[in-house]
Parts: sequence; C-alpha cells; structure tokens
Amino acid sequence: MRGALTRNLLLTMGLLVAQASWADIPGLQGGHLKTQLFGSHYPGDSLLRQAYGPESVDAGAEFRLRFAGRRGAWDVQADYQLLGRWGDTVNTPAALQDTAVPSTLPDDERRWWQLTDTLSDGSRHAVAQRLDRLSVGYTGERVVWRFGRQAISWGNGLIFNPVDVFNPFDPAAVDTEYKVGDDMLSGQYLLDSGSDWQLVRVERRDGAGDVNSDVSSSALKFHGFALEREYDLLVAEHYGDTMLAIGGSTNLGDAVLRGDVVSTDSADGWVTSAVLDWTWSWVWGGHNVSAVAEYYFNGFGLREGDYSLTGLAPDTALGMRLARGDLFAIGRHYLASSLQVELTPLLHLQPALYANVGDGSGLAQVVLNWDMAQDWQLLAALNVPLGPSGTEYGGLEVSPAGTLATGPGLFLQLGAWF
Repeated sequence: MRGALTRNLLLTMGLLVAQASWADIPGLQGGHLKTQLFGSHYPGDSLLRQAYGPESVDAGAEFRLRFAGRRGAWDVQADYQLLGRWGDTVNTPAALQDTAVPSTLPDDERRWWQLTDTLSDGSRHAVAQRLDRLSVGYTGERVVWRFGRQAISWGNGLIFNPVDVFNPFDPAAVDTEYKVGDDMLSGQYLLDSGSDWQLVRVERRDGAGDVNSDVSSSALKFHGFALEREYDLLVAEHYGDTMLAIGGSTNLGDAVLRGDVVSTDSADGWVTSAVLDWTWSWVWGGHNVSAVAEYYFNGFGLREGDYSLTGLAPDTALGMRLARGDLFAIGRHYLASSLQVELTPLLHLQPALYANVGDGSGLAQVVLNWDMAQDWQLLAALNVPLGPSGTEYGGLEVSPAGTLATGPGLFLQLGAWF
C-alpha cells in the first residue's frame, strides 16, 4: 500500500510538469536539468577491468523541481527528482558486491519514508523518481523547526568532515549543490548573543525494514561566539554510538583556521578523529585565488600494514561506516589541499590533491567550472590515482585474484537552471 501511494504521488507530480507550462504549476520555485558523462580506465591487474573491461563509459541525468509555499510563519518544501544512469557500471557484478563499489542511484531502503520509485532497472540502465525534499517548517523570532525529508550539514572540515555524519559528500565530489535528504526533525533556538542551540533527530529502518532506534540518530549542538572566535559543542547518538565533539574557527592573520575533534564510543571503545583546516584568499597576477590546506586523522582507519578486505568487512567499525557513507577514507593520516583560481569571472580552475600519508598514495584532481551562459554551467573533472598496488588510491590487493585499482577518470556535467 505504501509503495503504491508513493508511486501515484510521484507520477502525479511528473505528469503535472509534463502537461502544464511552468507558470501554471502551483508553488514551483525553479529547478534544473543536469546531464553527465563518466569515463574510467582500469589497470590490467584490476578486478574492475575483469568486470567492466579496459574502460567504462556511463551517462547520467538528473531533473529536479523545487516546490515551496508559505503562509505566515509556516512553510512547506518539496523537491522532485527524476534520475537516470546508463552504461557499463550500472550493475555491480556479484563478485564485487562486498567491495566499496558505490551504488548507482540513491534509494530509501533504510530511510524512514519510502519516497523513491524505481521506474526501470536493467543490466545497463537504472531510472528512478523520488522526493529528495518533503518537509514542513515553522520560523519564529527565536525558534525554527522543520519536520520531514531535509538535509543538514555540521562540522568545520572543508574536505574531510568527521563531524558531518548525515550523508556527507565524498571529499573528491565535484557537484556538491545538493546533499541527499534524510527524514528528520530539526530545530534551532536563537539567543540574544547570536549563539544558538540546534537539535536533530533522524529516523531510519533496520535491515528488516522496521523503524528502529538502534539505527537512528539524535544530536544536540551549541554554536557560540567568544573572544572574536566561533566554537561548537556537540553531543550525539548515532547508530547506537555516543559522539562528543568540539570545534571552532578563528582568524589567523589574513587566513582562517578551522577544526574539529570528535570522539565516538564504539564497540571497540572510544575512538577519536580530528580535522584541521587553513584557508587563505589573495590576488595573484590579477586573478582571485583561494587556497585550502587540511590535515585529517581518521581514528577508525587501518594502519598501512593492516590493509585487507577483512579489515573493511561490514561487521567492523570501519566497514560499517564506509557502507553507511559516514566515511570515505580507510587510512589514518591524510593531507589534502586545493587551489581555486579565477581565470575569468565565469571560468574557475581548481587543482586538488588528496594524500594518504600512511601508505604514500593519493588522488590528483583538476576541476574546471565554466558558467558558459546565464543559467548554464559546465563542470569537468580529471581524477588521477597515484600510488602502487596495495595502497588505498593505488588499489587494494584482493589476494590472489588481483586488485581494486582504477586508472584515470573523467567527469563531465552540463547543467541548466530555470
């Protein structure tokens, strides 16, 4: 019954758009259409080469409509998505199901509300429609709250972010316009000083499909100001584990220093992770330039001598967090940096390097962002893994079959907004 109601709701919204002009759609605030092209090369010893061939090519598309309405202090928000993926890597072979190969499209298997409808699913394609946002909110003079599917981001990490456990972005993600939404209650209480309290409760379903507090999240955060500095205090329970965090930011000359320290009471005891960022902006040769340098310590990470798929198994503390999308790093010590150069006001170039200090591997990335016309944008990214076999970015060894290595990869995205 729930699936049928969801399908009817989503199809109705899609047909409404198809049969009416934009001006006739009540509450429509805008939207976008993004088309993508993904290309990857796989080395000769890679199991991915055996699965997909020497190269893989995929195409993708995302259509989003944003609806909103307000009456007094109350408002509603809803975002409709139509998603598609076509190509070589749509379906993961059975032999790779236990590896870190990501799923193609988002789903609601573990979310409280089932708001995703798979329209078509084949060996080389997947098409789905979903509601990525669906919430009602209230905004008062001091109190703000919102209930429903929404997204929230916490933490001071700019590349790696150990405090942000609510659908964080991959550190190498290129398009970060929208996080995937979760079903939650969020609230904020504003103080006269400018400080505020924030509260979040996220409901989820367990492997049996039941709403279960063991897989839910609750968090309380205080954001304050003192001595011309900002700071955060956090206490949370996430998938049954208690989390305590402290973080903040301060000016350091013309630069800004940010950081967080978070400790988690996991099954293996208290585990501490930390991140420290330095950012600086200046004018170089008539071009605006912004630099980021970051150190990240992953307390759940493996030591470089212990790399194995056994250490990444779903029943380990690290494996569970990788599978949930809480973490994207398997090692312990990382250095990352990026440089954004404004070649022209409409053309930005951003080289970046993500390095696993423990095993000497890394990922080099170059991103080009071109606002080619009003409401049109082209994103292009080249990713080049660095490092020998047996390292995180060089490809973990799967004895005796081979490695999980990937070669250079290309990403292109053309977006249009309305």
